[in-house]
Amino acid sequence: MNNAPSTSAVSIRGMIARADWQSARDRAAQWVAAEPDAAEGHFLLGLADAETGRIRSAIASIETAALLDGRGEYLAQLARLYVLVRQDEDAAAALRRAEQALPEDALSLDTIGCVYARLGDHPASLPHFAEAVRLAPGNVAFLYNHAAALSFVGRTADAEGTLAKLLALSPGNGRAYHLLSGLRRQTAAANHVAPLRAALRTAADPVDRLQLGYALAKELEDLDDHSGAFETLRQVNDDHRRALSYDFSRDAEIFDAVERTAARRTAAPGRESAPIFIIGMPRTGTTLVDRILSSHPDVESAGELQAMPLAVKAVSGTPSRTVLDAATLSAAALADHADIGRLYMEKAKAHRRQPDKRFVDKFPGNFLYVSFIAQALPDAPIICLRRNPMDTVFANFRNLFAISSRYYDYSYSLLDIAAYYRRFDRLMRLWRDLFPGRILEVQYEKLVDDQESETRRLLEHCELPWSDACLSFHANSAAVSTPSAAQVRRPIYRDSMGKWRRHAAALEPVRRFFEQQGIAVE
Repeated sequence: MNNAPSTSAVSIRGMIARADWQSARDRAAQWVAAEPDAAEGHFLLGLADAETGRIRSAIASIETAALLDGRGEYLAQLARLYVLVRQDEDAAAALRRAEQALPEDALSLDTIGCVYARLGDHPASLPHFAEAVRLAPGNVAFLYNHAAALSFVGRTADAEGTLAKLLALSPGNGRAYHLLSGLRRQTAAANHVAPLRAALRTAADPVDRLQLGYALAKELEDLDDHSGAFETLRQVNDDHRRALSYDFSRDAEIFDAVERTAARRTAAPGRESAPIFIIGMPRTGTTLVDRILSSHPDVESAGELQAMPLAVKAVSGTPSRTVLDAATLSAAALADHADIGRLYMEKAKAHRRQPDKRFVDKFPGNFLYVSFIAQALPDAPIICLRRNPMDTVFANFRNLFAISSRYYDYSYSLLDIAAYYRRFDRLMRLWRDLFPGRILEVQYEKLVDDQESETRRLLEHCELPWSDACLSFHANSAAVSTPSAAQVRRPIYRDSMGKWRRHAAALEPVRRFFEQQGIAVE
C-alpha cells in the first residue's frame, strides 16, 4: 500500500472544508495521476466528484480507495453513495466491512448510522449515532439523527433528552420540534406550545415555518384546542402550497398512465416465501396492519420499501430522473414481469434481517404498482387499507410527509387530497376487476371495532396460521420509522375515528366533492 503524502491530504481536505470542490478535484486528480496507488487521493477525488454531481465517478474512485486501504472512513462514504444510487445490497456489504475497521471521526460514524437508517436497521444505527454525538456534542445534525433513531426504537425519554440538548444549541429548530411534538401525547402540564408559538412568530425559513406549524398544530390538538390546531395547519399549508409549482393534473397523468398500462397477463412462476404487500392511501392504518402481521412469529417487517418502484424503473430502461412517470410505466408494462419479480427480491434483500421469515413491504404507494406486483410475484398477498374518505383527507392534511418529495405535493390542500383520493378509489375498482380475489381490502374502522375477526381475515389471506401474538402488536419491540410510531406502541384505540367531524364546516367543500363523485362518506 502506497500511503499519500500528508501535505497533499491536508491541502485537499482544507479545500473540501472550504467547499472549494473544483480546486479539490483538480488537485486530487493530479495526485492520483502521479501516484495511482494513493488511496487517500482516490478517496478525496471521489468526495469532490460526489459534491459536484458526478456520483458514478465518485463511487468508482472511492471503491478504488477502499480496495487500496479498507479504512472505515472510506467505506462509510462508499456506503452513503451506494444508497444514493439505490444499490442497497452493496451499501450493506460496505457497512459490514466498515464494522471491521470503524472510523474514529464523528462525521464518518454519523454517516454509517445514516446508512443503517436508510436500510431500515435502526437498532444498528444507534451506537454509531451515539458515538458521533459523544465526539461532537455541539453538532445539531448529529443530535437530530440520534434522537430520531431513539424514537424509532421506542426510547422516547432518551429521544426527548437528546432533542432538549439540540434545542438548547438551536432554539426554534423546526425539524427538532416536529420530532419532539410527535414523541408522545402532550398534556396541559407538559407541552411546548409557548416556545413553538414564539419560534413560529420569528421563523424566516419556509421549511422551518412548515415544521413548526405542524408541531404546534399537533400539540394544540393534544390539548383539545381543535379549532386552533386546524387554523394553524391551514395557515402553514396554504403558505407552503402557494410556494409549490403543483397542479393536480400532474398526479392525474400518473393515474391515467397506470390505468392505461394495466392489464392481466399470464403470471410469472411462483416464488417461495412470498412477500406480503400492504397498500393504500397514507394514514389509513397501514402501519397498524404491518405491526399486527409482523408480530406473527413467521413474519418480519421490512418497512416501506422502494424496491418495487425501483425494479419497475430498472426494467423500463427509461432515462428520466424520476422513478415514476408515464413513459416508465408504458415501457415496463411491455417488459418481462419475471424480471421485475427477480429484481424486486434482490432489492428487498438488504432490508431483511431474518431471511428465514416472510416479510412485509408496507409502502402505501405500491397501490400504483398492483398490476406489476400481481404478475411479477403471483404468490404475494396484497392487503389494501381503506378508511372513511373524510378521515383519510383530514389525516393526510394534518400529516407532514417528506417535504422534498414531489409525490406528496397533493397533501397541502384539502381539495387536492380529495381529488387524489377519488383517483385512488377509482384505481382500486380497476384492480378488483382485473385481479378478483387477489387483494384483501380491510376497513380501518372494522379493524378497530373487531380486531380479532379482522386479524383472522388477514392471516387467512396471507396463508399464515393463527398466532395470539398478533393481537398484542403493541408489545412488538421492533423499530417503527413512520408517523404512527407512537400510536402503534399502544393497544388498539378509537381516537382517530371521525376526527373530521370536529372540522365539518371547513371540510364541507370536500364532503360536497365526494357527494358529486358518488363516494360515500359515512
